[in-house]
Amino acid sequence: MPFTLVIHGGAGNITPAIMNKEQEEQYTAGLKEALDKGYDVLSKGGAALDAVVMAISVLEDNPLFNAGRGAVFTKKGLNEMDASLMDGSNLMAGAIAGVRNIKNPIKLAREVMLHSGHVFLSGEGAAEFALGKGIEMAPDEYFFNRSRYDQWVEIRDTDFYQLDHKDDNLKGTVPNTDYKYGTVGAVAWDEQGNIAAGTSTGGMTNKRFGRIGDSPVVGAGTYANNITCGISCTGHGEHFLRAVVAHDVSCLMEYKGLPLKEACAIVIKDKLVKIGGEGGLIAVDSKGNYEFCFNSAGMYRGMRNSEGKEIVAFYGEE
Repeated sequence: MPFTLVIHGGAGNITPAIMNKEQEEQYTAGLKEALDKGYDVLSKGGAALDAVVMAISVLEDNPLFNAGRGAVFTKKGLNEMDASLMDGSNLMAGAIAGVRNIKNPIKLAREVMLHSGHVFLSGEGAAEFALGKGIEMAPDEYFFNRSRYDQWVEIRDTDFYQLDHKDDNLKGTVPNTDYKYGTVGAVAWDEQGNIAAGTSTGGMTNKRFGRIGDSPVVGAGTYANNITCGISCTGHGEHFLRAVVAHDVSCLMEYKGLPLKEACAIVIKDKLVKIGGEGGLIAVDSKGNYEFCFNSAGMYRGMRNSEGKEIVAFYGEE
C-alpha cells in the first residue's frame, strides 16, 4: 500500500542571497534526517501519527529550527514552546502551549491527546501532566543557542518582537528582509489510509504576555481529517489564527469538493494575503497527494513517498 510523508522547517524570505553553501548543506541534512526517520516508520507499516511524531522530534532536536532545542527567547529570557498533534482517523487531538524544559513538545502533545482526557493544556498544568507521564525533560542549558540569545539581547529592552531571524521586527521599526518563520511540522498518510498532522514551535523572539500563536491551535496551525487532508502551517501566527487556515483548507475540500492544490492556493495565496498574512503550509490528502503552498519567498520543506520520490527544497516554488 502507498504512503506519503511531508515536512517543513519554516517559511519566510528564504532566498539564495541569505543562505551560503554550508547553511544549505546543514538544512538539507536536517530535513533529510527527519524524512528518513519518519519514512522508516511508514515503510514498516507504522501509523501516520507515529511517523509525524518521529519526524517532528528529529526537527525539535536540531537547533537550526525554532522548535524544541532551537526555541527562541521570550521577553523574560525563557524558552516557551507550543505544539499540537491531530489524528485524522478519529479527529482526536492534543496540544500544549507555553511549556518549558520539555525536550520534545510534540511528544507531550501526543500524551495529552491519548491520556489526559483533554485537548489543550498550557503552562504549569501542562508541566505537571508531563511529569506525571514521564516525559523527558531538559535543563535550560540544553535550549541555549548563542545566535538566538544574541537576537533577544538586541531587543529585550524594547517593545519589539521578532520572527526567527535577526532584525525581523514586526512592530516599531522597518523590518529587515532576512526573516523566516521557524516553526516545524509534519503530515503523513499511512498504508491504512490514515492521515495525521503535527506542528511545533518556539514562537517569536521577545514575545510577551504569554503569547500563543497558531501552531498549537487545532484548526489554525494544525488539522487532520481522513475525509479530506492533513495540514501543518508556518507563518505569522496571528494571521493564521484569524484565518483558521488549516481547517479552512479542509472545509473547501469537504464542502465544495475542491482538490487539495486548489484549496491550499485559495487559502494561502488569496484569503491569507488579503489580511496581510505571510507564510505557508504542507498538506497531504486522502489519496496521498501532497502540496507545499506558500506566499513567502521560500519554505524549508521535504517530501518522501512509497513511490520512491524524494524532495528537499528551500527556495521558490517547485
